[in-house]
Amino acid sequence: MDFALSPRARDLQQRLDAFVLRYLLPHNAAWHRAVQDGVFPPPFLDDLKVLAREEGLWNLFLPGLRPDEPGTCLSNLDYAPLAQSMGRLPWASEVFNCSAPDTGNMELLHRFASDAQRAQWLHPLLHGEIRSAFAMSEPDVASSDPTNLQTTVRREGDALVVSGRKWFITGAAHPHCRLLIVMCRNAVTEDGSADDTHRRHSMVLVPLDTPGVQVLRNIPVLHHHAPEGHCEILLQNVRVPQTSLLGAWGAGFAMAQARLGPGRVHHCMRTIGQCELALQLAAERTLERQMFGRYESDFSNVQDWLAESRIEIDQARLLVLHTAWLLDQGESVDIATTRAQVAAIKVVAARLQSRVVDRAMQVFGAMGLSPDTPLAQFWSWGRALHLMDGPDEVHLRSVARHEIAQARGRMGTSAAWFTTPEQMQATPRIR
Repeated sequence: MDFALSPRARDLQQRLDAFVLRYLLPHNAAWHRAVQDGVFPPPFLDDLKVLAREEGLWNLFLPGLRPDEPGTCLSNLDYAPLAQSMGRLPWASEVFNCSAPDTGNMELLHRFASDAQRAQWLHPLLHGEIRSAFAMSEPDVASSDPTNLQTTVRREGDALVVSGRKWFITGAAHPHCRLLIVMCRNAVTEDGSADDTHRRHSMVLVPLDTPGVQVLRNIPVLHHHAPEGHCEILLQNVRVPQTSLLGAWGAGFAMAQARLGPGRVHHCMRTIGQCELALQLAAERTLERQMFGRYESDFSNVQDWLAESRIEIDQARLLVLHTAWLLDQGESVDIATTRAQVAAIKVVAARLQSRVVDRAMQVFGAMGLSPDTPLAQFWSWGRALHLMDGPDEVHLRSVARHEIAQARGRMGTSAAWFTTPEQMQATPRIR
């Protein structure tokens, strides 16, 4: 188990970092100004995407790419540091066609789509011609428990009919969004019986312009307005062909689990990239900001903040890299162990971003609350991470259940570590 960058990953990271410094950062102010003026995506974004593809910095995330598909075919472990680099500039991922939720959706389509679905949706996504969204969360239920989902899909003749309401659907307001992958609860089957509890969800491919689909609003997150959207969507008797079913009927939950593993590695590494930048900004700020006749770097509590942030970032990175390595091992590693690790990094990343960015904001003082630095946006996103893809408590429960299952399997073997009075008296002498 070696987490050192492979020569190929090291080369790609150096090239990507150089690309960001040379082309993206000079456009950062223009990007924010365009978004503020309601121009999204900014007109220069397509030129940057063409340049990134020409330089081989395209579709960096998908391990199973076919030879005829554009991209680099990196492992999860090799892609992780690239996601960290992209995370420092929130809009950078789109330039390299590595944006969420498209990455997870391409993963789903790559694994489960029919040939016709691949041609209609996967091909244009891989080429950056369209964007997509993944519609799972709902406003009236705790969506972290999928059995609560109220959006339904039923078979009706040669059609699938989808009805329900989704919200906080990332990417649905992007002007190039064309596809919703909708997580649905199966309606009763043809014989009137309910589907099995563990196979009661299906995924349906719904074009965004299908009659009955209404994007009601783009919901701000902590008063932060994302131009690509976190949208509330109403689906009223939306009819699509039966061929729009992704994968098998009732396999939606299993497919969702497959999608979340790599996606969480991507999210967590982007978080680590933002935390690295926050720490870098804070450390430099302590060397230039004075109070009471001393630089901030001279105060022991500030030194503690910097040290704790460094330690926590490095700990989190190792845990995420280990998870990426586990995903790359496939079936050779116990799937329950991998799932528990995926749940763990989600909790660790959210807590990390909240703590590290909060300390950096404190170092900056009032400037840390302003748009003059990226810290306020990083902090808002970090707070959202405690709920996105399921709240921390659900992931802690998953980790605990795995730990309890492990304990149940070895029950009784720990007794050898106890020492009773009788054992103390019977301890053999060592000659």
